[in-house]
Amino acid sequence: MLLLRTTIGRLARNYVTYTTYFDPARRLPNHTMAPTLPDISTTPAPDQHITYDGKDYTTIKEGLAHILIPITASKVPQTSPQGENQAQSVFYNPIQQFNRDLSVLAIKAYGEEVLERKKQSILRNREKLAAKRKEKKRKRENDGLSEGARKAGKLDGDAQPAGSKVPEKNVNQSADATLRQETEKGEYGDQQQTFVEDPVPTGLQESSSATAPADVQDTSTTNPEPISKAPSVVNSPFTILDALSATGLRALRYVQEIPFTTSVTANDLLPAATKTIKMNIKHNGLDEKIEALTGNATTHMYNVSFGVSKGFEDATKPRPKYDVIDLDPYGTVVPFLDAAVQAVRDDGGLLCVTCTDAGVWASNGYPEKSFSLYGGVPIKGQHSHEGGLRLILNAIATSAARYGLAMEPLLSLSIDFYARVFVKIHKSPADVKFLAGKTMVVYNCDQGCGAWTTQMVAKNKLAKNKNGNGYFWKHVFGMAPTASEDCKHCGMKTHMAGPMYAGPLHSPTFIKRILDDLPNISKDTYQTFDRIEGMLTVALEETLPPLEEDANSPTLSSKTGRWDPAAIDPYPFFFIPSMLSKVIHCITPVENAFRGALRHLGYRVTRSHCKPGTIKTDAPWEVVWEVMREWVKQKQPIREGAVKRNTAGYNILKLDEKDGSDPVKSVAETNNGNPSNGSTVNPKLDVVFDESLGKEPETKKLVRYQLNPRENWGPMNRAKG
Repeated sequence: MLLLRTTIGRLARNYVTYTTYFDPARRLPNHTMAPTLPDISTTPAPDQHITYDGKDYTTIKEGLAHILIPITASKVPQTSPQGENQAQSVFYNPIQQFNRDLSVLAIKAYGEEVLERKKQSILRNREKLAAKRKEKKRKRENDGLSEGARKAGKLDGDAQPAGSKVPEKNVNQSADATLRQETEKGEYGDQQQTFVEDPVPTGLQESSSATAPADVQDTSTTNPEPISKAPSVVNSPFTILDALSATGLRALRYVQEIPFTTSVTANDLLPAATKTIKMNIKHNGLDEKIEALTGNATTHMYNVSFGVSKGFEDATKPRPKYDVIDLDPYGTVVPFLDAAVQAVRDDGGLLCVTCTDAGVWASNGYPEKSFSLYGGVPIKGQHSHEGGLRLILNAIATSAARYGLAMEPLLSLSIDFYARVFVKIHKSPADVKFLAGKTMVVYNCDQGCGAWTTQMVAKNKLAKNKNGNGYFWKHVFGMAPTASEDCKHCGMKTHMAGPMYAGPLHSPTFIKRILDDLPNISKDTYQTFDRIEGMLTVALEETLPPLEEDANSPTLSSKTGRWDPAAIDPYPFFFIPSMLSKVIHCITPVENAFRGALRHLGYRVTRSHCKPGTIKTDAPWEVVWEVMREWVKQKQPIREGAVKRNTAGYNILKLDEKDGSDPVKSVAETNNGNPSNGSTVNPKLDVVFDESLGKEPETKKLVRYQLNPRENWGPMNRAKG
């Protein structure tokens, strides 16, 4: 017993005296002082251990940014986190790296376009200034007043006699000053911009300076610089608001990966989150470019929209509106939209929106909640996620329209458990007038065959002007219901969905700009590169524009060089052949064979980014069901009794016919010879299931649809504080 007490006492003294740690190489205790961890000023590196404010952290790298997490926390979020892991699982979710990678590339593509427009704007304004100077010089020469005479007159006497005419030069100087101010201001409001000419070779700079000093050279007699020289944007402000920043990871990446970003504001409601943001800013050495704020995001955006200055200290210097606002909340984005559309620049500012409440806008469980949040009822069925995107766009468009702001969708994606959309905001009351004619309700046969019919809330109608030499858009009431309460294909009851946005989901030009930049980026930095390339390619392919545009439309992009506010998507939803097969109880057609049959009939076919196995086509539902009937007849006959009487499949196949004719009827017979949507369908369609025609050309192997990345993945738990 005495020996045991002596041993315990000796161990206790060793524990107090030394910091004991194990040397992995020797496998023996090494009684020396533990090495000190580096502090936060150390250059960031992945899996780096540092100490800050008495706590130990490890570093996670994403893109070019590094964030710190507690050294004991798990890098993989847990479904039920405990202890140190609880905060980490809330703040950092690696599953959304695709969202962040895509956001960086989208904002970069948008910003490059903005800078190019600014460069062209300043160039046009300089041309105007040069043309005005040239015209004034021509007028002076026509008046017979030479340059030397004007200078001599000025030297002879400074004062002008009473009633004498003021020299033209004095008037022109004030005009030149006014025009120069307008030139520097350009088309982009009051934000300060700095532009310089493209650099001149060193030899030319030296020779010109040796010939005549710049401060004494007479600029009125020298030849002006060539107007064709394009200005370079040096210090044009490009500001971003990360309104719900959490760790500040998005802000860090925007500054480091978008080279023309001048400042980012990282805001969060929780003081603990803001403390983390400041720590990560300091660790990345970006104190000068990122401003961390603690406060309500809506309040901050309202303050910006109403011109409140930083810290409320100087009302004469308001905080300018942001070029980009990124909203990535937990759940719905709706509470932030009203403030966001006012705080972003109204000359084409970018709004990036995430909604993680797919259980509301893409399901049939909460129609009342969807209506209260997004102003519309979700659509039930296989195309629910595509309908959800249109509900979100409708919520943004209506929020902006109240202030005379029009929304232009650039990219709208349904990803995993959330939606991500990128839209431009324009100040244009004229464009807002098109919104009612681009808002639709859907009559959806969700309990029967899955067909749908759309109806616009109002109508945008082309009318001749009074002179009869042109057309203008007239906004009128919409027609009465375009469909009965029973589906004309299967006879089942239909349900109404919407109102929702009926315009195009994407801008092909914007998507191409992102895709064109992909070869220039590093896969090590953007680890979701393959998925980004695949999904954007599908999004680009899924757009089916009208075959013919009305040449009388004054808003066509080919005429205006800008977004067409009157454009609608005539083919807004997809379908899945396997779902159609369930209706008539047959084996699912081979995907290539089904596409080939539609293409053989002269229709366009593509796929949707929302789900694998989808088909988007401009073929009407009458043709789609005729193809399915022919599939049953030619390839996969169904056994007798497989389809019950008075079901959707029974009515589509017309199995109750007693005249001895073939149960698979032609589309004209099925619909009394009156196909929907104004389409003309021949009484007997030549349906050929040509797999080679339906096969998509594979120029490059792409990851179009992502599998589940790991177990128990998702949005994780809501932050608490």
